[in-house]
Amino acid sequence: MVRAALVTATSLALTGAVVAHAYLLKHQFYPTVVYLTKSSPSMAVLYIQAFVLVFLLGKFMRKVFFGQLRAAEMEHLIERSWYAVTETCLAFTVFRDDFSPRFVALFTLLLFLKCFHWLAEDRVDFMERSPNISWLFHMRVLSLMGLLGVLDFLFVNHACHSIITRGASVQLVFGFEYAILLTMVLTTFIKYLLHTIDLQSENPWDNKAVYMLYT
Repeated sequence: MVRAALVTATSLALTGAVVAHAYLLKHQFYPTVVYLTKSSPSMAVLYIQAFVLVFLLGKFMRKVFFGQLRAAEMEHLIERSWYAVTETCLAFTVFRDDFSPRFVALFTLLLFLKCFHWLAEDRVDFMERSPNISWLFHMRVLSLMGLLGVLDFLFVNHACHSIITRGASVQLVFGFEYAILLTMVLTTFIKYLLHTIDLQSENPWDNKAVYMLYT
């Protein structure tokens, strides 16, 4: 907690110093923005600040939708993250000419949303091993899956529109990535329904394994 606060304060101080220095040199808003975007050290500081903000947003969303993560969930998250970064970077080499700050932002957002898809899947699987599921658990899972489903649909729609109007680009990879995530949300929701029905029934549901296999 102390380390995170220290990193946040340091990044804010560096960002403030960089922006103030640029404004003192140019004295106007637009020239200041141009100076910041053309200066590599300034962009490096702004990138660090952006990643810190994404990290803080992730911690906040984790607290809202999951509370405290279990050790197994953290382990699965770290393992999947390494594979996802490697796999996605290999796919993006096809469109290396499209590399830009916008590309970095979209890639970071993709990995950010992937993490919450994985956590949602692990948390729903946990229902099968937990005899007592609170109403807060149901609210968190349903609201998270609804939010992720809407975001995935919007990003798939944006990628399709971009490909139709501008031709093949890096949006092709992003479109397929979000389409896969959308199917993951659908699969997780079906599993959630099956686990909920099983928890509500007094006797063991013998056909549950069959429906899980079909899913």
